[in-house]
Amino acid sequence: MTTSRSQERLQESLSLVTTLLEKQRVIETLTHKQESKNKELVESLVHRQNLALLQRKLRDLHPADLAHIIEVLPQADRLVVWAELEPYRAAQVLLEASRSVRDSLVEATERRRLVELLGQLDPDELAYVRESIDPDIVAEVYHSLDAREQSLFRSTVAYPEDSVGRLMSPELVWVRDTWDIGGALEEVRRRAELPPRTETLFVVDARHVLRGALSLKDLLLRPPGASVSAVMSTDVVSFTPQDHASDAAKAFERYDLIAAPVVDERGKLIGRLTVDVVMDFLQRQAQSEALRRAGLSGEEDYFAPAWTSAKNRWLWLFVNLLTAFMASRVIGLFESTIQDLVALAALMPIVASVGGNTGNQTVALMIRGLALDRITRANTRHLLQKELFVSLMNGAVWGTAVGLVAAVLYGSVPLGLVMAAAILLNLVVAAMVGCAVPLVLHGLGRDPAQGASVLLTFSTDSMGFFIFLGLARAFLV
Repeated sequence: MTTSRSQERLQESLSLVTTLLEKQRVIETLTHKQESKNKELVESLVHRQNLALLQRKLRDLHPADLAHIIEVLPQADRLVVWAELEPYRAAQVLLEASRSVRDSLVEATERRRLVELLGQLDPDELAYVRESIDPDIVAEVYHSLDAREQSLFRSTVAYPEDSVGRLMSPELVWVRDTWDIGGALEEVRRRAELPPRTETLFVVDARHVLRGALSLKDLLLRPPGASVSAVMSTDVVSFTPQDHASDAAKAFERYDLIAAPVVDERGKLIGRLTVDVVMDFLQRQAQSEALRRAGLSGEEDYFAPAWTSAKNRWLWLFVNLLTAFMASRVIGLFESTIQDLVALAALMPIVASVGGNTGNQTVALMIRGLALDRITRANTRHLLQKELFVSLMNGAVWGTAVGLVAAVLYGSVPLGLVMAAAILLNLVVAAMVGCAVPLVLHGLGRDPAQGASVLLTFSTDSMGFFIFLGLARAFLV
């Protein structure tokens, strides 16, 4: 199925679900208005008939599509759809939904049903959603697992957040290096099914230490008597559970991996990492980065209560308020200058705006470079020099253009020269701050995107006002 067709089907499903929910509300409203001794019976029959249609539609949808539909529905409609899902599908929706929506669904679910649907999850899946669940409920589900599943759950939650250990799966297929191809093929055939995204069998020795990988192509096409150790590839990209997930994601992109083995400190095979899990991680990381750059303290449910959404935005609004007040104090230092030359008040925002745009471009490039490991200690100085030259060239070109416009509008060549110089200098400041903020945050072990736009805006506004008004006081008044 093509991407466009898949998107069309998703939108059709969303439209149908929305129509059924709206129909349900209309029917309930009409039956409430009717005065009849059979009113309750009619209302119950119509209600169940409409819910049956909704249930049939929901059963046909992929869990990822269900999660998307639930996320875009208002709170009341979301809970109606959630209540109609059978336990297994509800559990899959919890895995696919965003953290904020998952939290709201868990909060709205009564304990007995929550325990039932969590029991449908594998141990590693339970570990993935456990932060949204009350610890007592997690403990109850944990005690219902067998010894092997409990061990797997404990080992998964023991790894750091955003580590490979948190993302790996125990589902894999391995063969011994002492076997021949025929024996390996028999081992595969004895399985009821292969784990998803299996294109390679991992080869281990008698101590279960990873020795290589055997592709399904070689398994099927090589002679049955050929030795696995002679056919296998020894050039295998592997990870340890402690590796950071972002580093693993870069390796998946660089080497076009579908699945990769995970080994412990002794080299023993303990799990695998698959491309679908890595893609989900990258999506969550990109969304979180975009929110942090905008000054949001965490992921936000679009249909969360207004009070919850307001609190989520407080931190960086407070920081922004402080920085805006400081910028206003810079303007206050030049009140007499502005009174003597009113044109300055109209031109000030241009200087700050151009600087802010240049800084945002630089910040975006720096964050991307740090994320892709393209910025190192060895090339940082060269990069700073390059951004300095770029800002000087842009400042010279656009400063001259804006200076000419200002000179023509206000009939003052000196004002045009001050405007051109202010834009040139502020673009240099913006470029240097745009480089420095992500680098400093990264050096301190913080997310380079965290509040970068707020700090950049403060710098370009304050310095832009200071440079422009300072030059005006020195040469125009």
